Amino acid sequence: MNLLSKNNDFMTRETPHLETARLILRLGEPGDAKEIARFYLENKEYLTPWSPEWPPGFFTEKYWQEQIRLNLSDFRSGLAIKLFIFPKDQPQKIIGVANFTNVIRGAFQACYLGYNLAETAQGHGYMVEALQTAIDYVFAEYKLHRIMANYMPHNRRSGSVLRRLGFGVEGYARDYVMIAGEWQDHILTSLPNPHWGLVDGGQGKVA
Repeated sequence: MNLLSKNNDFMTRETPHLETARLILRLGEPGDAKEIARFYLENKEYLTPWSPEWPPGFFTEKYWQEQIRLNLSDFRSGLAIKLFIFPKDQPQKIIGVANFTNVIRGAFQACYLGYNLAETAQGHGYMVEALQTAIDYVFAEYKLHRIMANYMPHNRRSGSVLRRLGFGVEGYARDYVMIAGEWQDHILTSLPNPHWGLVDGGQGKVA
């Protein structure tokens, strides 16, 4: 399959609507902009120590109206899948985010995973539950060979999530990403696709 046919596949593919026992995961829609802004504003203090510098307007509805459009464009182009997490018993309330970004094709066939969860939703296993289903979707639909995720050494909660999902440590990068205004070390992890050998009729071929 050549790159053009791959892009056409993504252009016509339905946006994901994933469900777990307790959660719904989907792309943001225009009507979600206000709720997304609320999620980040209410969790700003909690998320700031783990986040890059917030871009201008990040906490506004206007910013997210445009970002929702861009996220859909990235999905249609096969570049990223940015999912919002909703509890089934409150399907209009966002409690977290799971982003699969920087999709690289060719000989690499990989992407990066980033995620966050509302402070009030911590401690219930929501993120592991959400990511298990999201990872299965990404491996099956994007047919990637590897998902990479990195975390700061003192972010033990994030490290625990990745271990439970089967991510293995691959290295330690000093001054890797600027977080909250400072260069931070990160532990590098990845999860290979256990079904890669079954891709494209068992050949494991790539474009």
